[in-house]
Amino acid sequence: MKAPIRVAVTGAAGQIGYSILPRIAAGEAFGPDQPVILQLLELPVDQVQEALRGVAMELDDCAFPLLHDHVLTGDPRVAFADADWCILVGAKPRGPGMERADLLLDNGSIFIEQGKAIDDVAHAQCRTVVVGNPCNTNCMIAASQARRIPPQSFTAMTRLDQNRAQTQLAGKAGVPVTEVQRIIVFGNHSPTMFADFGNATIGGSPAAEVIDDEAWLREEFLPAVGKRGAAIIAARGQSSAASAANAAIDHVRWLSTPGEVLHSVAVPSDGSYGFGDGIWASVPVRTTAPGTLEVARDGFEHDDFALQKLSVTNGELLDERETVKEMLG
Repeated sequence: MKAPIRVAVTGAAGQIGYSILPRIAAGEAFGPDQPVILQLLELPVDQVQEALRGVAMELDDCAFPLLHDHVLTGDPRVAFADADWCILVGAKPRGPGMERADLLLDNGSIFIEQGKAIDDVAHAQCRTVVVGNPCNTNCMIAASQARRIPPQSFTAMTRLDQNRAQTQLAGKAGVPVTEVQRIIVFGNHSPTMFADFGNATIGGSPAAEVIDDEAWLREEFLPAVGKRGAAIIAARGQSSAASAANAAIDHVRWLSTPGEVLHSVAVPSDGSYGFGDGIWASVPVRTTAPGTLEVARDGFEHDDFALQKLSVTNGELLDERETVKEMLG
């Protein structure tokens, strides 16, 4: 049997943590033959730590063959010690009346501390995935604190947007979701993100030709994907925890599996697709080796409408970087 890998998960007693941990322990993220040690971080508050203990009790009661051990802590340096993967779920949620800029500043201190701790104590080849929102800029902040671990090892999750877009297109076309391919989300994980229907395919044909409803694609599809999280909160009174956990599993699994299939991941921009250098922008990537990504720079053509959308989401990311510039290492 393989040696176990250490997987740190923050916000582990929250809704997303509760949804994702059993799936990691069952082998869905890293493979059915890969043992794991879960290193679980939560707030160092007695009530929260007790809730985390309850989650760990449930993991024990599942008797997962691949779960070799778990560590429960309120100290980031304990949670990230020798970690091979860090999945940063925990973040301060946006409260009523809170501006996005305020949320960025409040979360900044969290991701500064975690970025420093990861760089200090995690495995040198550690891969970090940021799920907690605003995830693109939170990821940039965490990566900015690292000196030993390169920025390319930090990614932010936009796979949830891709999954939402894939399902919306499949529903409109009346086909299984597997028929929808090459649907890539560009830019920020926010309502400005651009789900690139113009380069997507359905059953091997251009999605825009199969659906043949430009007004729906521009005026209904894009807002439905961009504002899906808010719609779920309005419907169930809580955030989209199960689908976010599922997307995080997808994100990690694809990063661990080399191949030519393209997927949406927020990575440090090198200027591709007009994104500003140094921001974390979602673009099409392929996995060339476990944990190693390559931006796909060809095969995507954008008309004036798409270019305008890319410009808007790029502008938002640049504005976010300006908001937190004093926090960046």
